[in-house]
Amino acid sequence: MPTLKKRINITADSDVESAIIRAAKRDKMPVAAKAASLLRLALEIEEDSYLASIAESRMKQKVKYISHESFWKRIGK
Repeated sequence: MPTLKKRINITADSDVESAIIRAAKRDKMPVAAKAASLLRLALEIEEDSYLASIAESRMKQKVKYISHESFWKRIGK
């Protein structure tokens, strides 16, 4: 039966492969599922890093900060 999930092929060195296999065995899950889980986690970390760099650049700008309560009062909610 065909799957709805897209398949990707990656080449990993033996250290990475053995680490994924060990982690999959430890967590009692298929190697492919563990690899997908680790990729998802890596993408979340990458996104966090990117958003943090945007936040840091914004914090360097001269701006007027307002409190959370003040903001919600201004928009009337």
